[in-house]
Amino acid sequence: MWHPSETYPDPAVEVLDPRFADLILFNAAVERLYHGTRWGEGPVWFGDHNALVWSDIPNDRLLRYDETSGQVTEFRRGGFANGNTRDRQGRLISCMHGLRAVVRTELDGTMTVLADRFEGKRLNSPNDVVAKSDGSIWFTDPVFGISAHYEGGKVTPEIAPNVYRIDGETGELTCVIEGIDQPNGICFSPDERLVYIVESRAEPRRILVADITEDGTSVRNLREFVRAGPNGAPDGFRVDEHGNLWAGWGTGEGLNGVRVFAPDGTAIGHIHLPERCANLCFGGRARTRLFMAASQSLYALYLNVSGAPYF
Repeated sequence: MWHPSETYPDPAVEVLDPRFADLILFNAAVERLYHGTRWGEGPVWFGDHNALVWSDIPNDRLLRYDETSGQVTEFRRGGFANGNTRDRQGRLISCMHGLRAVVRTELDGTMTVLADRFEGKRLNSPNDVVAKSDGSIWFTDPVFGISAHYEGGKVTPEIAPNVYRIDGETGELTCVIEGIDQPNGICFSPDERLVYIVESRAEPRRILVADITEDGTSVRNLREFVRAGPNGAPDGFRVDEHGNLWAGWGTGEGLNGVRVFAPDGTAIGHIHLPERCANLCFGGRARTRLFMAASQSLYALYLNVSGAPYF
């Protein structure tokens, strides 16, 4: 049951390390903007429309929240979209379980499949995606969307779960990381020198980090960044302008919400929600509003820090 705070500071915003206190506002509380999804995912901010788009995977739809009016409407149906981002031309990039593909929505509304096969084999179910300033698109490809009919269609995988890069000039698809047990959330550090990836089926689950090579086409030195603990469940995430990692988190009482990590991997804060948070993004006029797509709801919190300047 959702109970908004009537006092400031909001007790749902927990400081675990003094560094977190500089990132939050004492007179801002967690707000629930919408309730009615079956599994909310993939929020992406459209500043030119003052709106947020996010996925409701089992209902096979994208929803749109208008920040000016507060209204939520259906943006589009079909494809069982999961993670979303925008490229540097402002085009929507979506991971679609139903198509087993990464798809770009052009500015005229038509859709272009960017990747659906690797070395002749069908991808599994692209999950989360991020666009780099060099025009490349990076995404994860676990089997979650093809493991049942609930979020797409149940089929036998043809390929191992990997992390991929789509070249911004040639469209070539390359595998940049192999051997991760069900890669999930993905994002870059603000300077794009690091890439973070969730390993969803590690025991315990963990967040990995790797250095991106100077030419931007591959990675090296893959290593553990955060070990989630026996019940922690990191999912989608983004970084702020200072390199702090804001991660969707669960599962269970006291764990559901968003866990925030400093660049050194220390947990510095937690935003408690009554539901597991699957993914998040920064938005609003100055990218200081954190939008959190949880299981059945969309939440938001104004912050004292901006998101990193990429979608």
